[in-house]
Amino acid sequence: MHDIRLLRDQMDHLREGMRRRGKLAELQPLLDRAEQLERERREAIRAAEDAQSQRNRISQDVAQRRRAGEDAEALMAEGRAVGARIAELEARRQAVDGEMQDILLQLPNLTLDEVAEGGEEANTVVRTWGTTREGEQGIAPHWEVGEALGVLDLPRGAKISGSGFIVYRGLGARLVRALMNLMVDTHVEEHGYEELWVPLLVNRATMTGTGQLPKFEDDMYAVPDDDLFLIPTAEVPVTNLYRDEILDAAELPRGFVAFSACFRREAGSAGKDTRGLLRVHEFDKVELVRYATPENSRAELDLLTSHAETMLQRLELPYRVLKLAAGDTGFSSAMTFDLEVFAPGVGKWLEVSSCSVFTDFQARRANIRFRAAAGEKPRFVHTLNGSALAFSRIIAALLEQHQQADGSVRVPEALRPYLGRDTLR
Repeated sequence: MHDIRLLRDQMDHLREGMRRRGKLAELQPLLDRAEQLERERREAIRAAEDAQSQRNRISQDVAQRRRAGEDAEALMAEGRAVGARIAELEARRQAVDGEMQDILLQLPNLTLDEVAEGGEEANTVVRTWGTTREGEQGIAPHWEVGEALGVLDLPRGAKISGSGFIVYRGLGARLVRALMNLMVDTHVEEHGYEELWVPLLVNRATMTGTGQLPKFEDDMYAVPDDDLFLIPTAEVPVTNLYRDEILDAAELPRGFVAFSACFRREAGSAGKDTRGLLRVHEFDKVELVRYATPENSRAELDLLTSHAETMLQRLELPYRVLKLAAGDTGFSSAMTFDLEVFAPGVGKWLEVSSCSVFTDFQARRANIRFRAAAGEKPRFVHTLNGSALAFSRIIAALLEQHQQADGSVRVPEALRPYLGRDTLR
């Protein structure tokens, strides 16, 4: 969420940020409404101040008449009317403030200056790693090799829950556990993250804190009777861990890692990548979250991204790093690097991680602050997160990139101690 002073005093700057995202036409009515509300707020404040001055004068006149033994009832009635007017003006100001807050919740973050304008076509590849098997003949798509090896059972997943749900069997189930342990161990032991195990159901305030609500409610699985939501990513509970708290600056930067199942309805995605593991409603993921000071958050983004890249290198999966343009950057993000692996069986680059810095956008919504020194005013932390990594597409890429001529799949060396074998066959 933005500082409300942007709506009040820096509307041109806010409009420019929405233009860079390609959202200005869509959001112009909201911005126009905000300007109207700001005029109404200022008018209400001025009117209330004038009315308060009037009531003060009336109170003084009433006191004088009483001291003189004169009738003050008419003045007292006038004072009561002015008091009612002040209450009306205060109620109006509060209603305006509430509507302004609702508008703030609907506006995306401003991207950093280094983020290019434009949409997906303006994304840039900033680096690559490894050699893909693009164009190589005879590589089966992951759903075929997974079924042949007995590690995937997509028909029964659909029978149990519906399209977009997965059953991993035998070595497939063990592969999920192996990936979880490899990733969490690496991030804890080598990268210094604190491991967390978090709830899969969260309340509305938690979903609002990271920006999923109110905009993306249709994409969420909800439990209406309890006003709870299944998490779309562990980012949501982990980022909110210190909601409404003040940290000491000495604690920053601070990193957390959590494995969780993730649930997404994928509203509006019907017909896209429906085969196999490319677009599913429930999947597993290891998530990284960092808190940082405003001065260091950009450098922290590079650090977090390198941690996610480490996992792709350990899994020996060729990948590329994309720097997203403003129009392709997520609602809450100020800057994002996407990590994509190449899956030769389907001939596609698959996004397996988005690493983002959110500046104070999430922290302002969740009221997460830090104090630099005793006596100083608290400031909002900057939050970051990134997948390291999302399992379903990683498993798809592993089954395709490491597929061998006999139909078996070579297990990357770093994964072998966790899986207990060097091939899936």
